[in-house]
Amino acid sequence: MSRIQDAQGVVLTGYISNSEALPTPCINCNDNAEASATSRRTGHYSVQGRPKNASAKPPYNRWNSQDSLDELSMDDYWMEVENIHQSGVQCSDPEQQEEVQLKVADEGEQEEAWLTEAGLATLFDESASDPEDSMVLLSTLTRTQAAAVERRVETLRQTLRKKNKQYHVPDVRDIFKPPGPQGATVSTPISEEKLEEAVPEQGSENGKGDVASAGKESSVCKNGEGPADRGVAELDTALNLDVSFSEQALSSREGSKGTEAQGDADDKLPNFKLLRDKTGTTKVWDLSPQDMKMVRRLVLIEMTALFDTAGVDLKTHKAVKLKVKEYGLFGVPLPNLLEQDQRRMPGAKVPLILQRLICHIEEEGLHTEGLLRIPGAATRVKAVCQELEARFYEGTFPWESLKQHDAASVLKLFIRELPHPLLTVEYLSAFIAVLKLPNKKQQLQALNLLVLLLPESSRDTLKALMEFFQRVIDHKEQNKMTLNNVAVVMAPNIFMFKGFRSKISEQQEFAMATETANIVRLLIRYQNLLWTIPKFIMNQVRKQNMENQKKSRDRAVRKLLKKMAYDREKSEKHEKNAAETDVTQGFIRVQAPQFSKVSMAIQLTEELQASDILARFLSQDSAPSVKREELCLYETGGNIKERCLDEETYMKDLLELNPSAEWVIKSAQH
Repeated sequence: MSRIQDAQGVVLTGYISNSEALPTPCINCNDNAEASATSRRTGHYSVQGRPKNASAKPPYNRWNSQDSLDELSMDDYWMEVENIHQSGVQCSDPEQQEEVQLKVADEGEQEEAWLTEAGLATLFDESASDPEDSMVLLSTLTRTQAAAVERRVETLRQTLRKKNKQYHVPDVRDIFKPPGPQGATVSTPISEEKLEEAVPEQGSENGKGDVASAGKESSVCKNGEGPADRGVAELDTALNLDVSFSEQALSSREGSKGTEAQGDADDKLPNFKLLRDKTGTTKVWDLSPQDMKMVRRLVLIEMTALFDTAGVDLKTHKAVKLKVKEYGLFGVPLPNLLEQDQRRMPGAKVPLILQRLICHIEEEGLHTEGLLRIPGAATRVKAVCQELEARFYEGTFPWESLKQHDAASVLKLFIRELPHPLLTVEYLSAFIAVLKLPNKKQQLQALNLLVLLLPESSRDTLKALMEFFQRVIDHKEQNKMTLNNVAVVMAPNIFMFKGFRSKISEQQEFAMATETANIVRLLIRYQNLLWTIPKFIMNQVRKQNMENQKKSRDRAVRKLLKKMAYDREKSEKHEKNAAETDVTQGFIRVQAPQFSKVSMAIQLTEELQASDILARFLSQDSAPSVKREELCLYETGGNIKERCLDEETYMKDLLELNPSAEWVIKSAQH
C-alpha cells in the first residue's frame, strides 16, 4: 500500500512504496558538545545511525514550516531512533500482536466516511438518520464550513456517477438554501455565488457573528488588559475564539500574502493568549456527552475547512482490524487498558501504569541530567517490563529499585508499544500536515481542533503526557532538558508507532524528523490552549440545541390530545414563569442539593462571577465537607445540555446568552 504526496499533500502515515513522492526538508545536524558528551557516556549512538547526508545540506527543497528547528541539533532525535532500533525491547507477546496496517480509502469511500462522521450521512443515504438533524447542523455552518461540505458532496456525486452507483446524492445547491420567514427554507435552489449569503456567517441567528455581547467579551485579554493597553506584538499573538478559524484564515489569505517568521529558540515561540470571554471559557471536559457529540461533528467540519482554505489535501487512513492483546500493560489498546483499570479505580481516565511511572519519576526527582534522553540499559528495561506485567496489579512491584532512566525508557516504550498510535491512525497524518499551514497561529488553531477530535482515551493520555513533559522542562537547569530537547527525543516515540519504522525508507524517515519534533514542540508549548472549545463552535452547538428544541416542541404540541398532558404543560409554564420573574427582577435562583440551604436567590450585578456564587454557598455555617476545588456551578437547559462554568464567568453576560438556563452547584464531573 502506498501513499503519494503532491505539493499540497499530506505526509504518509502508513506503508509507503514510492520514496520519491516525499519532499525531504533540510536539517542541520551539526554535533554540539553536549550531544557528543552524551554519546560517549551512553555508547548507544553512532553517526551511522543517522541518514547518510544528515550533516550536509540535502538536495531537497526546504519547507519553511520546519525552519524553527533548522538551527537546532537533531542529534538527540537520531540517537533516540538508534536506541529504539538497537534495543529491540518488546514487552508484548509477538505471537499475539500484529503490526498495525493502514488502508487509504478508495475513491468515494473517504467522502462517505467524512460525511458520516460529520453527521451528514443523510446527504447520500436517506435511511441513515433523521434528515431534520442534518438540516439543523447545516443551518449553523459558516461560509467556509459550508464550502467544505459542498466540496465533499460534489466529489462524492461525481465518483458515484463514474461508478454508476444508485445512491441519490443531492446537488449542493439543493442542500444550502436561503433562509425564509421564521427560519423556514425556500424550495428554490441557490447558485454557488449566493452560497455565502445563504449560510449564517458565524453560526449566529442574525448571520452577522456571535451574540450581542460578543463585542464586550472580545475586548479584553485574559490578563485584563484592553486593546489600548497592549502593544502591537501582543495584539498579533491574541487568539480570537469568537470567529471561525477557517474564516479568519480566508480573510488573512485574501488580505496578505506575507509569511510569518519562524523562531528557533524556546523563548521565541509566540506567546499566544486567549481573548477573555465573559460568558466563560469552555474546556473539553466541561460539556455533557450530548453536547460533545455536536462539538465533534462541527470540529471535524471546521478542521477540514481550515485545511481546505490553506490548499492542503487531507487523505485520512483507516486501520485494518488487528488481532491485539486484550489484557496486560504493554501492547494493549488504550480503551481496553482503561476498561481493566476502571474495574480497580472507577473513573480512571489515564492508564494506571502510565500514572505510576510518571509519579515514580517525579518522586525520585526531575533533576536527573538527561532525563528522557539517556536510555536505560536494554536488558534491565526488558526485565522491568516483564516484572511489571506480572506484579503491577498485585501491588508487589519493587518501585524503590527502579532507576530514573530505566523508568523513563519504560514510559517511552509504553507509548511505542500501543497497537494503535496515540494520535490515532485516522488523524496522525493530519497532525503532521499542520506544519503546511502558513503561520504559527493557524498551526495552533489546527492542533486545537485535532486534539478535540481525538477519542477521549487518547486525549486524556496525551494531556497527562504533555503536563509531565512540561514539569520536566521546568527543571531544565538541573536536568538539561529544554523544550527542544524533550520534543526531539519524544517525537519518534509518539509518531513512530509499533512496526512503523520498518515500513519507511531512510529518506522518508529523514523527511519526518523535524516535522514530528516541531509538532511535539507545539503540543507541549501551547498545551494550556489545546483543550479549549472555541466559542464559535459553542455558539453553533447552542443554535443546534435551540433548533432541535423548537422541532421537539412542535411535535409535542401536535400530540397534546389529552387533558392530563395539557395540565402538565400548564404546570411547567407556571414554574418557568416563576423563574423568569426572578430574572426580570434582577435575580437568578441557584440550586445546591448537597448544601443545607438547597436553593438561593442571587442578585445579578455586572461583576458577579461564578466563583462569587460558589463562595456565597460555602460561607454558610453548615457547608458540606466537599473540597472547594471539587465543586462547580453548572449551566443546564436552555440552549445547552449541561456545562461546567469557568469560575471567571460573568453571570449577567451568560444569562443574556442563555436566558432559559437553570443553575446548579454540584461536584465537578471531570
